[in-house]
Amino acid sequence: MLTKKAVILVMALLLSACGYHLRGAFELPANMRNVYVEGGSGPLREQFSQVMKTSSGQLAGSRKDAGIVIKILSEDFNRRVLSLSTRGKSNEFELEYRLDYEFANAGDALLMPRQSVEIRREYYNDQQFMIAKDNEEAVIRNEMYQQAVHTVVNRARVVLEADAK
Repeated sequence: MLTKKAVILVMALLLSACGYHLRGAFELPANMRNVYVEGGSGPLREQFSQVMKTSSGQLAGSRKDAGIVIKILSEDFNRRVLSLSTRGKSNEFELEYRLDYEFANAGDALLMPRQSVEIRREYYNDQQFMIAKDNEEAVIRNEMYQQAVHTVVNRARVVLEADAK
C-alpha cells in the first residue's frame, strides 16, 4: 500500500517537473490575466471565456479592469457546397470562418492594428445520416471558434511581450 502511494507521488512530481499542462492551457503574461472582448458572437465569447479559465485568466467586465482589449471588428461564417451527388444533393461542404480584430489597451491606445484569421474546413455530407451530419457541423464550427480564439490569444501574448521589452 505504501509503495503504491510512493509511486503515485513520484509520478505526480515527474509530471509537474516536465512542464505538463492541460491541453489548451496557456501561460499568460501578467497584463493579460484580465481581457475585455468588445463585440463578437455568443459562441466566440464563450470560447474566449473557456480559454481564459483554463489559463488562469478571466474576461473583464469593463474596459477599465482589462490589461488588454480585443476588439472584434467583424466576424463571418460561410458555408458552400463543394460537390453534388447524381441526384443533385450536396455531398461535400466547406465551412469558412473569418475574424477581423485589433488590440488596444484600457485607455483605447492601439497596440496592434487590424488583423484577420481565416479558417476553412471541409466535411462529407452523407445523405443517409442527416441528423448526425448537422451535429458534426456544429462540432466543426465550435472547433473553428476555438482555433480562432487560440490564434488571437497567441498573437496578444506576442504583442504584450514585445511591448514589455
